[in-house]
Amino acid sequence: MTPRLWGPHAWFGLATVVATFLADQFSKTWLIWGFRIAERGRVEVTPFLDLVMAWNLGISYGLFPLESMEGQLGLAAFKVVVSILLWLWLVRTSDWLTACGLALIIGGALGNAVDRVVYGGVADFFSLHLRGIGSNFHWYVFNVADVAIVAGVGVLLYESLLRKRPPGEAASRKE
Repeated sequence: MTPRLWGPHAWFGLATVVATFLADQFSKTWLIWGFRIAERGRVEVTPFLDLVMAWNLGISYGLFPLESMEGQLGLAAFKVVVSILLWLWLVRTSDWLTACGLALIIGGALGNAVDRVVYGGVADFFSLHLRGIGSNFHWYVFNVADVAIVAGVGVLLYESLLRKRPPGEAASRKE
């Protein structure tokens, strides 16, 4: 049986993947080459958000860093394979919300995969933090692709765990 590569929400999914990917790549290109964030150092945007230049050589949160180009290409290839598998899920779903979540994840994964190939690591810029009396907590540094991936996972969790459907709809959906 030949896998189906197009489905009811494929155009919507493709548009969301492309928009997510382009937003990520444009923000990275501008921050690296236009704004020159590496030369500026930490730039305070708000009392809880700074722009910084950080290179993620590992997976989420910088875990398991791979400093070699072979390691970066391996992680990029893994992201492409996962994106293909998620696309196969997207084209089979009849639910637009599921398609949206999957497309956000795919667009973000491909954006970070391109960074690994082009730069040898993922470019991250946004640093959330809490500063106050007795506290100075910094969350991890992230980028637009990371936001899309987290949002996509959130959409899938909402859709599968919390979304109310009319009785019988869940059983009759084709996914």
